[in-house]
Amino acid sequence: MIAAKLVLLLTAITCSVIAMPDRNIPAQNFAQTERVMHPNLQRANAINVNADEFETSYWQNQAQETILNKKDMTFNKNVAKNVIMFLGDGMSVATIKSARVFAGQLNGEDGEGNKLAMEYFPYSGFSKTYCANAQVADSACTATAYLRGIKANYATIGVNGQVARGDCAASLLDENRVDSIATWSQAAGKRTGIVTTTTITHASPAGTYAYTSERNWESDEVTFETDCDDIAYQLINGKTGQNFNVALGGGRSNFLPNGYADEEGVVGNRLDGRNLVDEWLSSKSERNAAYVWNRTSLLELQDDVDYLFGLFEDEHMKYYLDDVNHEEPTLEEMTEAAIKVLSKSENGYFLFVEGGKIDLAHHSNLPRKALMETVEFSKAIQKAKDLTNEEDTLIVITSDHAHSLTMSGSAARGSDILGIGIAAEDGIDYPALTYINGPGYRGEEDGQRYDFAQNDLTDKDLKYPSLVPMDSATHSGEDVGIFASGPWSHLFVGFNEQNVIPHIMAFASCVGDGYTACDE
Repeated sequence: MIAAKLVLLLTAITCSVIAMPDRNIPAQNFAQTERVMHPNLQRANAINVNADEFETSYWQNQAQETILNKKDMTFNKNVAKNVIMFLGDGMSVATIKSARVFAGQLNGEDGEGNKLAMEYFPYSGFSKTYCANAQVADSACTATAYLRGIKANYATIGVNGQVARGDCAASLLDENRVDSIATWSQAAGKRTGIVTTTTITHASPAGTYAYTSERNWESDEVTFETDCDDIAYQLINGKTGQNFNVALGGGRSNFLPNGYADEEGVVGNRLDGRNLVDEWLSSKSERNAAYVWNRTSLLELQDDVDYLFGLFEDEHMKYYLDDVNHEEPTLEEMTEAAIKVLSKSENGYFLFVEGGKIDLAHHSNLPRKALMETVEFSKAIQKAKDLTNEEDTLIVITSDHAHSLTMSGSAARGSDILGIGIAAEDGIDYPALTYINGPGYRGEEDGQRYDFAQNDLTDKDLKYPSLVPMDSATHSGEDVGIFASGPWSHLFVGFNEQNVIPHIMAFASCVGDGYTACDE
């Protein structure tokens, strides 16, 4: 009798819970949403969704296939002859999801069901991003973490937490300096290289070779009266930078003297009168070295090149969408060129590749450019995968930090990821992609929220809405993804402190002073 009453009571409670509307959404909003729904929301079949997806068996079979593919996976415990690290600067999880959809829709295919190159990698995890002294990280302290194995202070590179931002004297002390996995790899006789779409002296690539208390000291125009070497100088003359076999990116002005015009007529920044490009060429005069400054010269390289230096823009390289005449190489083309030079080594290599302009586009609230840069980043990953062997090459993809991009609302399947498709209670619809803060902020007009739909949504330079006005959007503090394939890639699963990443890569490739796979 008691049991029967309990059943009746539980049934009543269950029914009341099921019937209870969401407390955060007034019941009347459900009907209202249907009335004010934007036309884009009606386009669920704007792309050719597989009709089988509406059947139970489709998803059950897909899940079973996934299990069958994973159940017999074995760990690759070979020594990694080569290590390639891909860094999507500012590539948050929201960026990955949005770029996945964007890439599929570019090809007129199912965006939501699409996959970027990294999503095919067998192992994935998360990286916990923060500085030693900051809750939300920048690209400098994170580069020190994922390339050198320690957490450091905001805006510092290659030095430990004893060095405060801008403290030149402290950064010169040997006990405060920490070497990178590029340095460790060079010591093991491996070739090394860096590739980026930003200035090659920017925080992320500088993490492989520079020691500085200020990430903005890219040229001696800001360090001229200090005892600290600027980042460009360290690339050419530093203990790690001078030994790179490949260095490709932007930032030509940081290497040329003030008053000297480069190949495109832009004057250099340096106050010391030094032409660091000429110095690099002189230092490699007895080796097979080549300096290139545009796409044509890179693609026409001879096969005998052992040292390659490329500066394709006076500052950051162009966004892919802005380089309409294809004057600059793509990230995919630079990655291929780097691998060809580095793969000549019998001892293997370490290569760092950064899709740096994902971050710069997000700072400006430009999602179309950010997503296209992510798609180009994916192409570079696929190229590396095609040119290497999973048996002896560890490839790791991650990000330094997240960004303030959000993907929200209830747009229908197949809605344009950059379009207007979310119904709002005030009758003014909004896009699926918005930013928490940044220059895309727009105030009210006549007491009403700004109607973003009045803009040309195909404009690559359209700044998407932000909640809080700022000159530049900030980073965000959530964890970022890690994707890996090749020897010991299974060690990246789960939640990892960001500084663990280079230690795992060193373990797999038997470099550095720590415990390695060669000790197994």
